[in-house]
Amino acid sequence: MTKTITLAHGNGGQENNELISKVFYKAFKNDILEKSEDAAVIHNGELAFSTDSFTVSPLFFNGADIGKLAVCGTCNDLAMMGAKPKYLTCSVIIEEGFDLRNLEKIVRSMKQELEINGAIVVSGDTKVVPRGSVDKIFINTTGIGEIQKKGISSNNISSDDLILVSRDIGAHGATIFAAREGIEMNTSLESDCASLYPQVQVLIDADIKITALRDATRGGVSAVLNEWAKQSNICIEVEEEKIPISDEVKGICELLGFEAMALANEGTFVLAISKEDAQRAIEVLKTFEKNSKASIIGKVSDQYIGKVVLNSSWGTKRFLELPTGELLPRIC
Repeated sequence: MTKTITLAHGNGGQENNELISKVFYKAFKNDILEKSEDAAVIHNGELAFSTDSFTVSPLFFNGADIGKLAVCGTCNDLAMMGAKPKYLTCSVIIEEGFDLRNLEKIVRSMKQELEINGAIVVSGDTKVVPRGSVDKIFINTTGIGEIQKKGISSNNISSDDLILVSRDIGAHGATIFAAREGIEMNTSLESDCASLYPQVQVLIDADIKITALRDATRGGVSAVLNEWAKQSNICIEVEEEKIPISDEVKGICELLGFEAMALANEGTFVLAISKEDAQRAIEVLKTFEKNSKASIIGKVSDQYIGKVVLNSSWGTKRFLELPTGELLPRIC
């Protein structure tokens, strides 16, 4: 590791994983933490528990704002463990001089998203710091959810599963970058930021055999698949032509040299589903308007244990590595 923290340490990729494992996991090591799930499963498997901090620039962007992001982020982490979000805490650090009207707008966004999840804020904290100490506003949310379906874990993926994505990928990262850099696009590109619990609940109600779920945020789908391959000691083979990517995201990636699989998402999740239920899971996901491009993108094999292999439409193969470098800082 480097001797100082860089922006790359917050990218959700290789440097971020190294920081977590060599500093935080080393100090706080315990059986629950080492499972490396989106949320901790506690209280005899009845509850899920998660926390997240949000620092996005700009605060308001097409499709969402930092308030919606803060509630979706924590509630989605709970949902990925099959849990219904119930109780959240909210802590904010606000820069002196911040516009009160913008704060009220952010809080309204949070309220609306809480209602979608059926959750409430039960505790919080507010700090105001001198101008220049933070960039406008930082938000932390912590959540507790009631587990509706036990046994969902990214440590249990096997050759009995297929790999799915719930919708087209990379929209959040592309939207944030376009807004930040002032790129004007005559398209409908917007962040995919959304609460995922309603989708997870429908999958549970349909009795879909779910092995694992993961919200593909920082580091994107690439980070999720690499983490899964290592956690479950498997190889994941992905068919490149099956990966749903919108034309707008493809355009930004081609223009700026990004990899869509490494772009952040805030309303897109990856699923490991039993082969016998994979197609039915796709049908369930497609009942949601934004999920028209839900797809089966890969399978589990033992070809290269701990690795993700991308099979191109030209018959070639390459490793899909964990993202490295700074990518897009301040995205969530």
